[in-house]
Amino acid sequence: MNKKNITKFLQSVVALPLFAIAMPITGVMPVVAPTAIISDNSVDSAVVSTLLTPEEEAIRAERAAKIDALLEKYNSPLAGYGRKFVDEAEKNNIDWRLVVSISGIESTFARHSCKKATNSFLGYGSCKMSFKSADEAIERVSMSLGGNNPNTAHHYDGKTTLQILRKYNSVIPTYPQKVTQIMKMIDATEPIV
Repeated sequence: MNKKNITKFLQSVVALPLFAIAMPITGVMPVVAPTAIISDNSVDSAVVSTLLTPEEEAIRAERAAKIDALLEKYNSPLAGYGRKFVDEAEKNNIDWRLVVSISGIESTFARHSCKKATNSFLGYGSCKMSFKSADEAIERVSMSLGGNNPNTAHHYDGKTTLQILRKYNSVIPTYPQKVTQIMKMIDATEPIV
């Protein structure tokens, strides 16, 4: 079972306390108490960390640091959200650099967000959609781009990163290249699939 399915399974389980009573089995990390599930069906990042192997945790921390370094370089109000971008990308099976790179093109990393909507630094919905917080914007856009939003899944589900970008902004022909350029600024060692 992949991480995405495990997360969905944990979110849907009503009897999560049963899993809190973990028998010590070599190589299996215990699952934490039911406070892991919060009202908007996302898993608390502290809980996600306990479900990760030390190697996976190190990879996510390194990726978050790369994102935060770029955000700090551009004096972005999103500096410090690196881990949120990484965790949401992982949860939705999209490239970990994608959503933050979109924010670079759409709003210079939230320095020039859309005026028509609140927390609209991703240009989502042609800047007509407001979000309660930056966290919610990252969560909802990541969910949509991963094909996990029933309202937009037909646009994004099963698509490559370039196909996602072509759907996200079909008006500007060079949009995918501009976003992937920022993705490579964050980390050029990983291919863009």
